[in-house]
Amino acid sequence: MALYDRIGIDYANLRRPDPRIAARIWAALRDAQSVLNVGAGAGSYEPDGRDVTALEPSAEMIAQRPAGSAPCVQGVAEELPFEDDAFDAVMAVLTVHHWSDQARGMAEMRRVSRGPIVLLTYDPAFRGFWLTDYLPELIAMDERQMPRMESYEAWLGAVEISDVPIPHDCADGFLCAYWRRPAAYLDAKLRAAISSFHALGDVSVPMARLEADLQSGAWGERYGALMERNQLDCGYRLVVAEG
Repeated sequence: MALYDRIGIDYANLRRPDPRIAARIWAALRDAQSVLNVGAGAGSYEPDGRDVTALEPSAEMIAQRPAGSAPCVQGVAEELPFEDDAFDAVMAVLTVHHWSDQARGMAEMRRVSRGPIVLLTYDPAFRGFWLTDYLPELIAMDERQMPRMESYEAWLGAVEISDVPIPHDCADGFLCAYWRRPAAYLDAKLRAAISSFHALGDVSVPMARLEADLQSGAWGERYGALMERNQLDCGYRLVVAEG
């Protein structure tokens, strides 16, 4: 059973694309007309006005794709069911850490793309997100499952890597999206759409500590300066390999 068959209930509503992040991804696709979206989920960040094909392992995610969205093939990154050079570009958004063989998945994307490969991912060497003060296990988990930035060049050749600051009102619900809305992490419904929380299991004790700190003002004393920021580098990176 694919991971998101278990944790993807209501995913389409909780994980809506943020237009500012989408603009970065779409610009990196250049003038590509045919685009493969690997690990496509419910269809977030698929560009309008292009010939998009989606690939997704989870039947739950495929079922949540809205009417009129791009056609979706059930499959995995490590075995893309497409011919060589089948697409002008390939994209993958916050999915690489779920792959069983990341090197093979990258080779497959390179095989089927005539042009750029665009990935939104996370730098496991990043430090500084306040939630890890409550959940230090996140650091070890990211180091275990997220590729280091230097791996992308080894897999794909020359790459351009740039920071993707997260807006304070980010519409998407990934792990760091609520950096300026700390009370959101107390909502089990929101946590349910974040794979990191699924992997951590029971977080009731650290979430109780966060709730107490919010009520007492301790959180504000430590991190209140964040409330003046409109965006924040939380470790997310855009990796672009040209064709």
